[in-house]
Amino acid sequence: MSKAKGSTPQGDASAKGLKESTEKEERRIERQKGSPLAKGAARVEERSKSSDGRSAGDKQKS
Repeated sequence: MSKAKGSTPQGDASAKGLKESTEKEERRIERQKGSPLAKGAARVEERSKSSDGRSAGDKQKS
């Protein structure tokens, strides 16, 4: 992980924790689903739909 200009140790630790938490959640979802999550734009769409059944485009329109 590269350090951003002006980053702090607390911010770096927070970012690391968020990344680890997200990876853990994605592994859990992949186990439930039985297949890997999509990558790239398809991933954004898939994660958006999994939260409430609406696509990311639909959410932006409303």
